[in-house]
Amino acid sequence: MKKPATAHTATVGHPTKPQAFAKPADGPGVGGAVFALILVVSLILGLGWLAKRMPGFGRVAGGNGLRVVGSLSLGPRDRVVVVDVGGTQLLLGVGQNGMTTLHTLSEPLPVAQPSQGTPNLQNLATPFAQLLAKHLGKKP
Repeated sequence: MKKPATAHTATVGHPTKPQAFAKPADGPGVGGAVFALILVVSLILGLGWLAKRMPGFGRVAGGNGLRVVGSLSLGPRDRVVVVDVGGTQLLLGVGQNGMTTLHTLSEPLPVAQPSQGTPNLQNLATPFAQLLAKHLGKKP
């Protein structure tokens, strides 16, 4: 017996091009990230430096009227400080427990003029101690 002939139809297609895998986009990499980090940190530091040197930036016009006239260390954590507040000079004791007003000076201490060259710390402490003793009524 003979099988009936069946018609087979074949579809002939054009061969497709092989797909090339797309190369994933590379990010900046480690070198680019380090460069960006250095750039951002240097920008922050540069703007901070610039802000310190600009007059009136972040400060009240005319200053706040508070100025340290002098200080004397009494120990590792204790010191005596003369502060000028709006023309009134206060003698403050500063220690580990905070600050205490010791005396309000009736006559302001003279402001030391900066000397030529580098001052010696011992030379700075002695006149301040003498002036402080004079204003407190003690013998030097």
